Amino acid sequence: MKHDKHQRPEEPGPAPLDHVARIQADWSRERPDLDVSPQGVIGRLHRIGVLLTDRLTPVYRRHGLGEGEFDVLAALRRAGEPYERAPGELAAHTMVTTGAMTKRIDRLERDGLVARRRSAADGRGRVVALTPVGREVIDRAFAEHMRNERALLDDLAPQEAALLEELLTTWLARIEPPVEGGA
Repeated sequence: MKHDKHQRPEEPGPAPLDHVARIQADWSRERPDLDVSPQGVIGRLHRIGVLLTDRLTPVYRRHGLGEGEFDVLAALRRAGEPYERAPGELAAHTMVTTGAMTKRIDRLERDGLVARRRSAADGRGRVVALTPVGREVIDRAFAEHMRNERALLDDLAPQEAALLEELLTTWLARIEPPVEGGA
């Protein structure tokens, strides 16, 4: 429909309900005695988490990695030269159990991306170290990962992204136990 410059354009209708708003509306109807407003934040964060994972994991797969393997290689790369950590330290830096960490390390070692060896600092201890091939893989994967994350955040204005980061940082600090050793 063409609008004359003197004619008011039609007012837009209400924004369509997103997935979380529909769930909230259903619960409000079925349980009007409960405050379902927390779902507005928690439900959307959960939904965003799922959608982000769906957008992040293809990058890992392009480099022959799963999400867990990417995390291990990234933790080793972040350690700096000589790009190694003890298995227990890796588990703490990736927030997985030592059993799950063993499976990840086994796969990465089989693929030639990491190597297990005795610790130079403590001859009794073992460390997991990036191989030169592993370092090349994580450097390429991480660069693409950062481009992907940038593209995802570009849906927000810079001020919105900064505010969101500030709010999430504050909230996370209140609900997550402090990290030992500042790591």
